[in-house]
Amino acid sequence: MENLIKIYEEERPWGKFRKFTENTISTVKIITVKPNETLSLQSHKKRSEFWRVISGSGVFFVNDEVINVNIGSEQFVPLLAKHKMSGGSSGMEVLEIGLGEFDEGDITRFEDKYGRV
Repeated sequence: MENLIKIYEEERPWGKFRKFTENTISTVKIITVKPNETLSLQSHKKRSEFWRVISGSGVFFVNDEVINVNIGSEQFVPLLAKHKMSGGSSGMEVLEIGLGEFDEGDITRFEDKYGRV
């Protein structure tokens, strides 16, 4: 699936703005990851995701790619991609924009340290 987030940026006299979605079905969340904690390795059949780190640092895992991230890092997670994130030593907050049909039950877990596989 293609990257459905087409970030548009426009300069203005007072600064700039970045638009992430426009007239698109999306769900916006802020995910707080505790220090040194990890979400389950998972995939979704009904949505892709866009992540932007808004505080802290950590690691994004998308398919076989391991990406060290900090404030301002951005990542697109395609439909069906295996993915997870881990918070660094001070934790991390991530803005998540889900594109497509959002359903918390649309999770296939492959690994989970909390026994939810």
